[in-house]
Amino acid sequence: MRLLLVEDDQSLSRVLVRGLVEEGHAVDASGTVASAEESLMINQYDLIVLDLGLPDGDGMELCRKIRAEGSEVPVLMLTARDDVADRVGGLDAGADDYLTKPFAYPELAARVRALLRRPANSASPILQSGQIRLDPAAHTVHHDDILVPLTPREFSLLEYLMRRAGQVCQREALLEHVWDAHYDGLSNVVDVHIANLRRKLERPGSSNSIETVRGVGYRLRRDPSDESGDNG
Repeated sequence: MRLLLVEDDQSLSRVLVRGLVEEGHAVDASGTVASAEESLMINQYDLIVLDLGLPDGDGMELCRKIRAEGSEVPVLMLTARDDVADRVGGLDAGADDYLTKPFAYPELAARVRALLRRPANSASPILQSGQIRLDPAAHTVHHDDILVPLTPREFSLLEYLMRRAGQVCQREALLEHVWDAHYDGLSNVVDVHIANLRRKLERPGSSNSIETVRGVGYRLRRDPSDESGDNG
């Protein structure tokens, strides 16, 4: 998943980016409203972690603008303001959750996981494609009921493909959503991780679930037995 962190405290930002990246997320960091707005114009995010007190504006106003533009991206607000009026104001501005500073990183990580496991337009957070079953909340993958151990990056890559089963996912899109904006687009890191995924998901006598679309990217083969074509 690709996250935008809007936080002007550089030491806190570094800690949060490091922790979120270790959990397998791609994270873009902004320290101002202006840079955050620029990132939002260029990229598509799965979640925004937004501080209220920014040097060039109010995060609450940025949240209102995001909602006014019709975006439903989950927003987790961070703030040192701890009175009820500020919390209510943040939620009324369109935030999905609110975390008061100082906080422990594990709590922020848990709130991020909770927001990310609310799939849009889907009744169930469990993703299923053929015999592959991915649980975003438990962070587990099963193939034929056998647990498949994946690294955080492999998990994020598979989740991205499963949410778009049957669609061709370009290498550039995979880099942007599973790694980050500064990763070398010419790198073969996507191909290496796809090869590892194929090896781990491989079963005797079964065809490979991940297809290569030459010159473009990859596609997770949609199983005809899947009840719904919409995985989120």
